[in-house]
Amino acid sequence: MSTRIIGAIIMVHGDDAGLKLPPKIAPVQAVIIPIAMHKEGVTEAAKALEERLKKKFRVSLDDSDKSPGWKFSEYEMRGVPVRIELGPKDIEKNQAVVVSRVDREKTFVSLDNIEEELEKIFDKIQKQMYDAALENRESKTSSAADYEEFKKIIDEKGGFVKAMWCGDEECELKIKDDTTATSRCIPFEQERISDTCVCCGKPAKHMVYWGKAY
Repeated sequence: MSTRIIGAIIMVHGDDAGLKLPPKIAPVQAVIIPIAMHKEGVTEAAKALEERLKKKFRVSLDDSDKSPGWKFSEYEMRGVPVRIELGPKDIEKNQAVVVSRVDREKTFVSLDNIEEELEKIFDKIQKQMYDAALENRESKTSSAADYEEFKKIIDEKGGFVKAMWCGDEECELKIKDDTTATSRCIPFEQERISDTCVCCGKPAKHMVYWGKAY
């Protein structure tokens, strides 16, 4: 994984509490946090749950002497998709509390089928993050059929601008000089915004995504 991809993940998914990592790529998918560790059987139950879940997921157990609140903040900051809280009352009820990093929703899950429930929660988080990123991208993408419209969007709205290009490097350089925007990519699936280059008016060859580098 490149540093560029890591930077994109942080920018797209991060919030004021820190990172948010999609479950499919997160180094740790879930962290188990024992509650009231001083009480008999809690640490043992947490370790047993860790060994069980490790067979299917990337799981970590934090049985350090730091407070549960400190641990909650720490793993939110690191972007771990799910935390699993396990305390004496949970053990009595044969359950665990599963908390999503994305929306902090708490789910009480039976220990009998926790693997299946975690799968569902990971799938939900993955979809939530994808949908939010897609909506963000779409809301920041515009189309321009002429050069004045193109320059206005770049100057006032920013984001990506879809516009036609003749393929001439001179037009690409002029756009960069006039707006500081550069071509970001030529998508495989082409749209026909217009028949002419947004810059020079000659017949267009490609639809291009343009944008500023920050």
